[in-house]
Parts: sequence; structure tokens; C-alpha cells
Amino acid sequence: MKKILAFIICISMLFSVPTYAEEETTNTEQTNQVGKAKSSVLMEASSGTIIKASNENEKLSPASITKIMTMIIIFDAIHSGKIKLTDMATTSAHAKSMGGSQVFLEEGEQQSVETLIKCIIIASGNDASVTMAEHIAGSEEEFVKRMNERAKGLGMTNTHFEDCCGLTDSDNHYTTAKDVAIMSRELITKYPEVFKYSTIWMEPIIHKTAKGESEFMLSNTNKLLKTNQYVKGLKTGSTSKAKYCVSTVAEKDGVKLIAVIMAAPDYKARFSLAEELINYGFSNCKVYNDQTNYNKSIKILGGKKDKIKIRYRGYSYVDTTGSDLSKIKKEITMKKNISAPIKKGDVVGKIEYTLDNKIIGENFLEAEESVKEADYLYTLGKMFRLFLQIT
Repeated sequence: MKKILAFIICISMLFSVPTYAEEETTNTEQTNQVGKAKSSVLMEASSGTIIKASNENEKLSPASITKIMTMIIIFDAIHSGKIKLTDMATTSAHAKSMGGSQVFLEEGEQQSVETLIKCIIIASGNDASVTMAEHIAGSEEEFVKRMNERAKGLGMTNTHFEDCCGLTDSDNHYTTAKDVAIMSRELITKYPEVFKYSTIWMEPIIHKTAKGESEFMLSNTNKLLKTNQYVKGLKTGSTSKAKYCVSTVAEKDGVKLIAVIMAAPDYKARFSLAEELINYGFSNCKVYNDQTNYNKSIKILGGKKDKIKIRYRGYSYVDTTGSDLSKIKKEITMKKNISAPIKKGDVVGKIEYTLDNKIIGENFLEAEESVKEADYLYTLGKMFRLFLQIT
């Protein structure tokens, strides 16, 4: 009986093991599914090269990462001289009515442009976004038109905005991970001063209203600032429709990366997935940058000037194969017999880059200034001046 009982116990234990193992496997698979996002992109910032991507062209609701384009329009206005950081903007009833993430601006309350920038970047204030939109364009509707025009100019072909803060649940307010990376790159490369604000963890602002003064603490929504020393911002977003999104910028050893996560299932997943992409980028890519200032002049024919200055916009190359980038060679080729008229920005030459005898890219040398064609009177005057120098 003892032998029979022992045999039965062994058999029951044997058949019970696969049952438990299958349950554990199923749970692990479910956990992995929870950690996934609908769309993601890892981009190298200086070149715009996409290093890694998943469903990068899927149109999704962006929530508050919409504000990246809002910030581009704000900095456009600052750099064009239309507004200044010290200008005061007044909160309207419409701006105050914004729900979701807000800094609780009161109708009629005035804040400086710089303070409102902090409210948008640090605390993702919807009320601050609308206040700035109205301050710059007169209405949120007009401001959104500018957002869509700017997106079109950047080649964001799968994007359309309906508000300036991403609070809407409209199906006509959408973008993609790739387009978010494109506008993130535009913001940080054209206006790097944004990092002055996106790296702030906490900072107080003062509300001044008819009720008196009160302090409100801005707290950064990008928690990676506290956990990853290389992260420099940029913007988070979440709604029930968009789920959890983030566009994160990180820089290490001269390599600057943009990691975009869209429609992650929870706020922890968006950060862990973004960090996973960043770590992958730092481990696998090297960047070659040629930002040489070609401050030279070239001769031209038949113009009101004999020489013009040239400019170069630089070149970046990203490698993920472990190649020796010190072996990159460059060859400058100038156009021959360049004649006026010449417009500023006209191509007058190019620089070609090769690695292991293979062309990896090129960029153009451009005229720094415009030169008109020499007319009869100019030519006659020039001959007369030469004659006086000889005599």
C-alpha cells in the first residue's frame, strides 16, 4: 500500500508541474503585453536619422505632446521680434475654462511670456497654452492654423491639430511618432534655449489676482529627469483616448537622441520604454559631425562684385554598424565659371563624404549674399576707375 501511495503522489506531482508552468508563462506574456506601446521612434537629433521604429506612421491622438508644436510657434514669435519674454499676457475666460492639466490661471490674470513658457513645458498647463495662443495670434483657432502650416512646412504629412494643448478627443487631432520626433528635433535644434526650461524639476510661480497673491508650485511631468542623468526633457502627454505618451531628449558623449513613445498602457511604461530606446541608442550608435565654418570667398563673373562669401550648413552621419568614423573623407567641389546674377542661398558647390570608398552623404555650399549682374553703366564706371589707377 505504501508503494502504491508513493507512486500515486509522484504521478500527481508530475502532472501538476506543467499546469503551474503554463500559468506562469501566460502571466509573463501578459506582463510583456502591458509593457508595449502602439508606436515608437528613436531618432538621432543632429541628422534626423531614425535608428529604431515601430509603427512610426500610425496616426494616433498625441495628448499634451501637441504642446511641442505650440512651443515652436511661441519661440518663432520670440525670435522674429513679435513678442518678448518680458511681455505680459492676459488670461481670457476661454483660457481659464481649460480642464485637464492646468496651472489654475484666473480670468484677467497676467503672467509674463517666460512664466507661461515654464507653465507649458514644466507643468503642461492647458490654460497657459491657450493664453499664449491668444496672445500671439488673437485666438486659439488662428494659432492652430499656424501650427498646421508649420507642421506642413516640416514635412509632417500625417499630422493635423485642432487645438493647441491636445485636450481634445476629436479624431481629427492626430499625429504619428515619426512626426512627433520631427517637430521635437525642430524645437531643440532651432531653439536649444528650450532646455533652460525643460530641465527644471520644480519651480514656483506667483498668481496675482483681485483676490491677492498666492504661490503655485510647478512640477515637471517628465519623471526621467530624476532617474536618468542624460535626459533633458521634453514633453509628456496623456488622455483616455491617447493613453500615455512622451517625447524624451537625452544627450551623452555628443550623441543627442529623441525617443518618442505613443499610446503606452500606463505612465510607468512610457518612461521605461523611452529609457529602453535611449539606452539602445547610446549603446549602438556613433555620430560624425562636420560643422566646419567655411568662411571663404569665391570669384564670380559679370557681377557688381568680384567675390562672394559662401556658407555651409554642416553634415551629420549616424553609424550603427561599429565602423571607424575617423576614416570618413570629404571632398570639396566648386562650380566652375560662376556668373551673376546670384541669389543668396544659390548652390555654388558641394562637399561629398565617403567611408571605405563608399559615398555616405553630401551637402551643399551656398552663396552667403546676392549679387546683381553688372550693367553697362557699372562696367563703364569700373573701367574708368581702372584707368585712373593706371594713370
